[in-house]
Amino acid sequence: MVTPELLVTPLGAGQDVGRSCLMLQMGGKTIMLDCGMHMGFQDERRYPDFSYIGEGDLTKMIDCVIITHFHLDHCGALPYLTEMVGYSGPIYMTHPTKAISPLLLEDMRKVTMEFKGDQNIFTSMMIKDCMKKVTAINLHQVIEIEPDFEIKAYYAGHVLGAAMFHVRVGERSMVYTGDYNMTPDRHLGAAWIDRCRPDLLITESTYATTIRDSKRCRERDLLRKVHDSIEKGGKVLIPVFAVGRAQELCILLETYWERMNLKVPIYFAVGLTEKANNYYKMFITWTNEKIRMTFVQRNMFDFKHIKLFDKSFADNPGPMVVFATPGMLHGGLALGLFKKWAPNETNMVIMPGYCVQGTVGHKIVNGAKRVEIDGQWIDVKLQVQYMSFSAHADAKGIMQLIQHCEPRNVMLVHGEGEKMEFLKRKIEEEFKLPVYKPANGETAVVTIQPTLVATISVNLLKRTLMTHRASEFVYDGGNEKERPIEALEPGEEDDSDFETNHDIGEARSRPVGDEDLTPTAKKPHLLRGVMVIKDENMCLLENEKACSEAGIKPHQLRFTSSAYVKAPIAVNTLLGKVHNLLSQHVKSSLLNMTGNCITINSTSILVRILDGTEAVGVKTVVVSWAYEDESLGSTIMGSLKNFTAALKT
Repeated sequence: MVTPELLVTPLGAGQDVGRSCLMLQMGGKTIMLDCGMHMGFQDERRYPDFSYIGEGDLTKMIDCVIITHFHLDHCGALPYLTEMVGYSGPIYMTHPTKAISPLLLEDMRKVTMEFKGDQNIFTSMMIKDCMKKVTAINLHQVIEIEPDFEIKAYYAGHVLGAAMFHVRVGERSMVYTGDYNMTPDRHLGAAWIDRCRPDLLITESTYATTIRDSKRCRERDLLRKVHDSIEKGGKVLIPVFAVGRAQELCILLETYWERMNLKVPIYFAVGLTEKANNYYKMFITWTNEKIRMTFVQRNMFDFKHIKLFDKSFADNPGPMVVFATPGMLHGGLALGLFKKWAPNETNMVIMPGYCVQGTVGHKIVNGAKRVEIDGQWIDVKLQVQYMSFSAHADAKGIMQLIQHCEPRNVMLVHGEGEKMEFLKRKIEEEFKLPVYKPANGETAVVTIQPTLVATISVNLLKRTLMTHRASEFVYDGGNEKERPIEALEPGEEDDSDFETNHDIGEARSRPVGDEDLTPTAKKPHLLRGVMVIKDENMCLLENEKACSEAGIKPHQLRFTSSAYVKAPIAVNTLLGKVHNLLSQHVKSSLLNMTGNCITINSTSILVRILDGTEAVGVKTVVVSWAYEDESLGSTIMGSLKNFTAALKT
């Protein structure tokens, strides 16, 4: 039976980069994943189209909003949603995201009003009121929003405070990555998540067709280009967002300037980046291990060679390097410096990350020699370098996350349609998983096979673990000693399916007791039992219990095998030796001797010695076991054959 369980409608970032906002319907709950703004538009298109949700009070329609990180394409429309549209329900984000988001929102608001004259935007008070509605959470903290409805945050790398979210509603689950990075950098660690096997993994695909080269090579290339430019007297503009690449590249240039003893000034934008650096100091536990370990001796964000920038410095003669916001040249100080420096061919602009379509950054990276800025055409004569220091996962990183997370379905968002299609084919080919890539406004219906839960009888589990543990070690019958499987000699067979191989002269064994039932090998074990369905509950039982439950007489299929002893030896002596041999496989307290027979508690195994041919010096050792004890029975039989063969000699 296959039923549609999950519905996902992108209001932004569907076959598009920017304005991330997804509506997820799962198990009767509606969840908004991110609420971003599109940096390429200046009209109503910059916000997600909330009309797809429906008319009326959004608070009644949305159970919660989750924000993955503070970049404006993921949180930029949140004040619009809460203060202008009227949503007043729960909002969740990490502590660093809650602390830094207001800085970026206020900076964006000022840039939009002062530089572009757009008054149709939320106010400073709206930003503050919006943040009051936010609940900040810790990594790995399970938040129970309602009974059987919970979320959990995981480290995503990318920027300070970025998180991937695991959402569970009843038996259904989903992981939304937001933006993440599977490679550690100079100030943040790599993304990590449990092997949670969700029904759906929604992953960004910004670099769906890219496998980046060595990070060290890119760093050397950037330092060489910056050095060459300043040696020629040029000014170098590096547009960055206030938090993330700014700190990464500041640490890189700070280290290089210190090593080379350079005196050319490096500046970063006053105010915003300075405040952001203070938050890095505050949330030092979110940084990578190297920065945390050296924090007491020296804070990596206390820069010696990087100073605050003043607008009057723009006309200073001589070379300089300036980090300025925003990162896509769509406004602010970065765009102002670009207009001033673009006509001079000795200058350089380095674009260190992805630029969405419609921004000045996107135009010059794609080769534009003239761009229109605020109604004025600017000749682009300075050198334009695109060097990806983006903190997004590349195609290899996305595949690594899918392999580790083991989802049942994959959805690609936050990427370009054609590149998504390429990655979609790769995922389907390698992982044999259904892959979705809905466009904005399109609802993807993700079908999930229903989960069937069955309990297991404790007695059946004990019996299975005991017989498997008895098969996990090798017993040398001649020397009466144990040695691990790893010690098999070349040419011997690793009997990983727990079946005895009589030809190699060895059999698997290990003494096992009730207190020693945990398998050492991380491999699946075969349970032989009967599935019983009663009152809509399923339970796997041992055969005897199942027959009792059903009120029927049990029937048993048994295997019998014999080994022959031709050496002159008394029955009692042979019985004692067989007992000693069996004690190498199971604990001695589990063995019972009655006459010429030995039985093993909790199993169907029976060992008998037939004495009918004693006159000619031949005795028969018969081993009998039921089907459910095949693994241990055949193992014991193999050891007995080796043992009896040794007696002949």
